[in-house]
Amino acid sequence: MLSSSARRGAAVLLSAAVLTTLSACGAAPDPKPAGTAGGDAKGKAQPGTATSVADLGGMEALVAAAEKEGALNVIALPPDWANYGEMVKAFQAKYPKVKIAAENPDASSSDEIAAVKSRKGQKRAPDVLDLGIAFARSGAAEDLFAPYKVTAWDKIPASQKDVDGRWYNDYGGYVSIGCDAARIPTCPQTFADLMKPEYKGKVALNGNPTKSGSAFGGVYAAALANKGSFADIQPGIDFFGQLKKSGNFIPVESTPATVEKGETPISIDWDYLNAGYAEQFKGKGVDWKVSVPSDGVYAQYYSQAINKDAPNPAAARLWMEFLYSPEGQNIWLKGHARPVLLPGMTADGTADKDAVTKLPQVQGTPSFPASAELDKAKATLAEKWDKALS
Repeated sequence: MLSSSARRGAAVLLSAAVLTTLSACGAAPDPKPAGTAGGDAKGKAQPGTATSVADLGGMEALVAAAEKEGALNVIALPPDWANYGEMVKAFQAKYPKVKIAAENPDASSSDEIAAVKSRKGQKRAPDVLDLGIAFARSGAAEDLFAPYKVTAWDKIPASQKDVDGRWYNDYGGYVSIGCDAARIPTCPQTFADLMKPEYKGKVALNGNPTKSGSAFGGVYAAALANKGSFADIQPGIDFFGQLKKSGNFIPVESTPATVEKGETPISIDWDYLNAGYAEQFKGKGVDWKVSVPSDGVYAQYYSQAINKDAPNPAAARLWMEFLYSPEGQNIWLKGHARPVLLPGMTADGTADKDAVTKLPQVQGTPSFPASAELDKAKATLAEKWDKALS
């Protein structure tokens, strides 16, 4: 995932059936964590091999195992990203014996994968991951993730999860344009608007699209707005090349700090992040407006995964169960993100209705790339982005 510094009416809800799943130096390895293979004398799976809570004998047994481990290592979870601050606090309050160690909140998805690889066998390796889809798929292909199906597994649409449970979608949103109306007389509503001379030196992305999921989405959306397609992201790269040449695009990573200071008065980012800025900086001299550009409607989910060599495998699985409970899903919803279980929760009445009404308005119908198109787009960006923006 992209970090908050690198990383929603009737509101038009993203259909969980169609939203696309996108998004160091190590010390000597520690001994391999206990409980990462085999079973106990009674035939129950050890936490590291459990593929469901039933394998461990139920939730009580899972909680007991997680409390015995006493720790959970998380990475790349900015507190102002999709309400992760409240998510961590709520989990910690519910399971106080499982101490959360949060590392590098501003890490990118590529940083997360690097940490899994470089810290294999170490106690400080990340237990769980929140990734852009391209990195979730590549990590699964490299056999980095443990298969685990949460209790709510059957409620997650088939298109939103790996068949073996190595990753599954969590929350999503639309690419949007955030704008400080206190500094910009007329805020842009579309990608075409961003080319106007009045926006010189004012347009930013949340990171580098070769590393950041939100910036990746921004370029894809720009491609759709400029006669490109999911099979052809080049028009999006060309758009940002032209935007930089005109002086409108600035090589400054949009973050809460740059938004508050007015350094990035126009930010292309996920709608849940931009909507969060609107609330965060209200009354601080920032009048942050959010629009989903009608000429480039693009939506995407992020994905969760468990490190195959997690030092705290029971705590990792307990974290997943919490995220995919109504409590966890509603915490993301309160952060203006659209949780993957929202359609079902809306139907059964467990969704936070007030939070649903606060999702940013969306006009138009989003389109979604196939896996092969995502792979091609990622390769094209890796090859051509830096040159186009140099």
